[in-house]
Amino acid sequence: MPATPRRARRFGGDAAHQRLMMANLVASLVAAEGIVTTEAKAKALRPIAEKVITKAKKAHLDPDTRLHRHRQVVSYLGDKEIAAKLFDEIGPRYADRNGGYTRILKLGPRHGDNAPMARIELV
Repeated sequence: MPATPRRARRFGGDAAHQRLMMANLVASLVAAEGIVTTEAKAKALRPIAEKVITKAKKAHLDPDTRLHRHRQVVSYLGDKEIAAKLFDEIGPRYADRNGGYTRILKLGPRHGDNAPMARIELV
């Protein structure tokens, strides 16, 4: 008997909205190498960003799978320029590191609605 599926955080939308929002956050993180967002979004973003960076790192280490992994990342992010930066600059940077590519720094509450804010950045 299969396990009961768990519903993850949706942040006010359905699963498609969740996927697109996380893809946009990953693209912003790769472009700027650090973004400020809420703690909940930063914690939800971390595993997705780590998996995308791992794909870029493994493509750098094994050139035979580069095209396949590049297409996987482009299909998720929807942005060829960000994927190119990820595979050309960020992936080789973490060639000797086994995970832990991001860091979350808590900043304090947001002025308008008192939401806890955090900065997620590449190590």
